[in-house]
Amino acid sequence: MNEKAYFAAGCFWGVEDRFRKTPGVIDAVSGYMGGHTEHPTYRDVCSGGTGHTETVEVTFDPTRVSYDQLLDTFFGMHNPTTLNRQGPDFGSQYRSAIFSVDSKQREKSEHKIAALNAAGRWRDPIVTEVNEGATFWPAEEYHQRYFEKNGGGYCKA
Repeated sequence: MNEKAYFAAGCFWGVEDRFRKTPGVIDAVSGYMGGHTEHPTYRDVCSGGTGHTETVEVTFDPTRVSYDQLLDTFFGMHNPTTLNRQGPDFGSQYRSAIFSVDSKQREKSEHKIAALNAAGRWRDPIVTEVNEGATFWPAEEYHQRYFEKNGGGYCKA
């Protein structure tokens, strides 16, 4: 039985592409989570008024890739110590966040953050939010598989 996980690590184009290339990942879809507006559009989210963050829905086979391995991929692809910013992109829609689907994912995410902070992997503390699952709103079609359709971009994860 496949499972889902939700990660926000800046611009979703690069995040989606990176997860798509992870063995055991069945699908990755760009979208929005964590806000208060239903059916947000990219324009709405970029305005900063919806509270959403660019998020990738990852469907994975837990017999081939564990949630812990997905967390390693997530923390390896971005700087989780910068608040509301990744690379040249800034604003709350680019914040680092994990949306857990159950208490097990939440516990694993919080444990991973504590372990990384204790290990001193980064100079500054991790600011990644760990939130209970919220509604995932898929992004517009032109955002899906963006790098496959348009070549590499500036926001590679």
